[in-house]
Parts: sequence; C-alpha cells; structure tokens
Amino acid sequence: MIKIIIGGALGKMGKKVFDRLSLSSDLKPVCGVDIKEDFSNPDFPIYSSYNEIKEDADALIDFSSPKALNSILEYITKNKIPSVLCATGYTDEQEEMVKKASENVAIFRSANMSLGVNVLIKAVKEVAKSLLGFDIEIIEKHHNQKVDAPSGTALMIADAIKTVDNNKYLVNGRNGIVGKRNADEIGIHSIRGGNIVGEHQVIFAGENETITLTHEATDRSIFAVGAEKAVRYITTKNKGLFDYNDLLEDK
Repeated sequence: MIKIIIGGALGKMGKKVFDRLSLSSDLKPVCGVDIKEDFSNPDFPIYSSYNEIKEDADALIDFSSPKALNSILEYITKNKIPSVLCATGYTDEQEEMVKKASENVAIFRSANMSLGVNVLIKAVKEVAKSLLGFDIEIIEKHHNQKVDAPSGTALMIADAIKTVDNNKYLVNGRNGIVGKRNADEIGIHSIRGGNIVGEHQVIFAGENETITLTHEATDRSIFAVGAEKAVRYITTKNKGLFDYNDLLEDK
C-alpha cells in the first residue's frame, strides 16, 4: 500500500486526486494540506501546514500553488518523501529549487499531468524538426479563475520547440509591437473565460499551408489520472528529477 499526502487537498484538483486514489486498491490518501479553513473530514485529516502532519506517508501529490513550494520542499527533503509536483506558475528560481531538492529526494515535476498533452509535446518536437522555417504560434485557453499566463503547458510546448531550434524566442502576445513578425518568434496567446478546462493549439504556418496540433481537456479528472501514474512511477526512485518524458520512455 502506497500512503499519499495530497497538497492543496481542498482545491478542485485536490478533490479530484482524492477521488481517484480512493478507487485504487494499492494507493491510499492518508492526509491533506490546505490553507483553507475547512478541515473537517473524519476519514481524511487535513492540516494547515506540513509541520502538523502526524501520519506516515510514502509519497506526496501537490496541485496547490507556488506559494506552498518552500514548505513542501522542506518537508519532503527532511522526510525523504518522493513527490509529484503539479502546480503551475513556478518561477525560474523555484524550478531551480526543485532541481536542487531532487539531489536528495525523488521528484516528478510537470506543469501538466495529462498523458495526451505530454504526447502532444513529443509530437510538436517531431513536427518542428520537419518544418524548419515555418512560423509557430501557440494559443492556450483556460477558465477565468486561472491566475498565471501564459499557462505552464504553453511554456512546456515552447521549451520543446526551442530544443529543436535554440534561436527561437518567446513573444507573449503582440500588443504594442510595431513591425513584421520575426522568423524566430514563438508567439504565445492566452485566452481566459468561463469554465474552459484547458485547450492548447500549436500552429505551424508555412507558405500556402498550415498544420495545427490541438489538445483539449474536457474534465480535470485526466490530471488526477496522470498524477496516479506519476506517483506509481516516482515511488520506484530513490532520488532525482523526473518528468513525463521519463515515464513515457520507461513504458
């Protein structure tokens, strides 16, 4: 039995993760951490900080926010808890903190836990190799409560393209830009509205032809499914930083 702590347990994704783990015979949510005031759950203790945790655990899944990262890293490195970190909006400095912590504990880091999105990113890299010289634009759509823009997934896609052509650079929208598009731009455009779960389009525009790769999430449960796959994977590791590419390649 793998005993799991859920970070951001009272959030939309925390609840999805709890529901998903509760269906499993070998994964058990033993407690949660959340800054919200409602800590009532007789079958699942919820604490306001990691310092309060009393339960023994084998892993942690966190979908909370970048604000929680310091306390998470302190807890998991002290207790050697393999972790799946799924929050979006980490700064470059925070990503470096995660990398440093992974020298002592196993960490699975991804801003998008959807299997389909990560397959899309692999496909984008292959298309980018074949369509050198095409203009590339990324459009991402999310619900009106999302606090970061562009999305972490859009940035993951852009980073994948940059591994093919390191001359590429990001342009976040074009408001105020005067002049023609630079051939090395990767344009990223963010749309926020309603309850859109998540949609990402990658457009390759060439002379007289356009290819568009699209992924649409219709329910947040796909991210909980991905977190389940990731936690099974990361608990087989002693230390190091891993992502969906590692999981896909180990299949």
